Amino acid sequence: MSKVIECVPNFSEGRDPQIIKALVKAVKKVPGVTILDYDPGKSTNRTVLTFIGDPMAVVEGALALCAQALNLIDMSKHSGEHPRIGAVDVVPFIPVVNATMEDCIDCANNFGRRASEKLGIPIYLYGDAAKADYRRLLPQIRQGDYEALESRITQDEWKPDFGPAQFLPHYGATCTGARFFLIPYNINILSTKEHAHRIALDLREAGRGPGTEGLLPQVQGIGWYVNEYNMAQVSLNLRNFNVTGLHGSYEACKRVAAELNIAVAGSEIVGVVPLQALLEAAHYYMAQENLMICDERQKVRLAIERLGLNSVSRFDPDARVVEYILAKQGKEALAGMTVRSFVEEVASRSPAPGGGSVSALVAGLGSGLGAMMGWLSYGKRQFEPIDAQMRAALPKLHETTQRMIRMIDADTESFNRFMAAGKIADPEEKKRQQTLALKEAAETPLRTMEQAHECWDAMDLVAEHGNINSLSDAHIGARCLELGIWGAFKNVEINLKELAQDPSEQEWVAAIRARANAVLAQAHERRVKVDRICDGRNQ
Repeated sequence: MSKVIECVPNFSEGRDPQIIKALVKAVKKVPGVTILDYDPGKSTNRTVLTFIGDPMAVVEGALALCAQALNLIDMSKHSGEHPRIGAVDVVPFIPVVNATMEDCIDCANNFGRRASEKLGIPIYLYGDAAKADYRRLLPQIRQGDYEALESRITQDEWKPDFGPAQFLPHYGATCTGARFFLIPYNINILSTKEHAHRIALDLREAGRGPGTEGLLPQVQGIGWYVNEYNMAQVSLNLRNFNVTGLHGSYEACKRVAAELNIAVAGSEIVGVVPLQALLEAAHYYMAQENLMICDERQKVRLAIERLGLNSVSRFDPDARVVEYILAKQGKEALAGMTVRSFVEEVASRSPAPGGGSVSALVAGLGSGLGAMMGWLSYGKRQFEPIDAQMRAALPKLHETTQRMIRMIDADTESFNRFMAAGKIADPEEKKRQQTLALKEAAETPLRTMEQAHECWDAMDLVAEHGNINSLSDAHIGARCLELGIWGAFKNVEINLKELAQDPSEQEWVAAIRARANAVLAQAHERRVKVDRICDGRNQ
């Protein structure tokens, strides 16, 4: 899967369903955008819209929203309980799949520049995209709300990062920035609201105030009682699940609750969640219980069960996990083909799918053959002496195979994005987007190389200890793995060729080329090693 970024704009209309629908429809019409949810609030007079797509698509979606809001929302008549300074008040970009914070900062700057040029609206950068610490937080920029913007926007320290330093009464201004994926996560306790809040104060990063920091970094929290559940909840916002994840929060809550002799009864995730957050929880419980689970869906099920995510309502992964939502909407068009259809598509007059997708497929067949040998050497009494070796090898071989399947489409998607960038009318934006697309087109086969390379140790294990009747599969698997890496390398090379002509990209090109060369240099040696192991067993 290629880069996926989430955008969660908040716009200042939560009461008029016709305006809300028109604004959502404007985003939905943008190619490459998938709407996940929109949640209007009458008291706040504000709607939270959530959509995802590749970097170019989410920026276009945000621009479409602002253009429509400029026509439909009049801030001079707006009132609501939530702080705000504009018709589209805030536009955060959030990395979800294969995207970095730097990608999202670039999206925020691209959106801000284009929104100011195309629509003439003031744009402030906040969060990780902020240019100054004193305007990093939204409350700093929003101080005094829309009503104070007229006097503040002309002050030197509060001039917008993009667009006119003048007050637009009907629109106001927009804040845009980058942040990590926020997971609203509620843990059920069989006690009172007061107990829930007491636990929340122990857990949240801010603790009970200065000098009393809580147990969990990057976590906000309060306690409340939910009448329809007949339970209290410790309500947490996980601001960066890479720092404090679902399992860390749940287990910490259980420990604090146990000290108070209070029962924990499962939990709930509000909204959608990245697959990685659930997999990290699964890996934690697998390590704690000495389990070997390779299948991704089984890992997700383990996380759901251990976290008690079905406790208040059914947690349906297909409707709640970002990657599974995308998969349902045909985002793996090539990997979902029959073998015949894929080969015929490669053999057609279309330039994609090409060598990059084929290389990912070949590497996946290589790791797949290694996984097959592992499974044929596991789970029966006769193979108990090599159980430890197969448990060590199978997860990596299975993971690599699944990754290569995803890379089949990712390579073609990156090529298609480069072609789409060529159709942009504005010369400066066209050049910028083509450069970004070329970089992604080089990074994608590099990921194929590096991810395929990670499974060589596992290939050695199955070749040395696996079912001797499958040695030919290990030979062929190693050859496929080497060929897939070599083919991906050729794609890295061809996509670096044009970028290498740009003096400003020399350092980046050199770094990518060094990583690719390092993997390629080892591929042949590692394949020969597998052959040598297999030949030794044959003799």
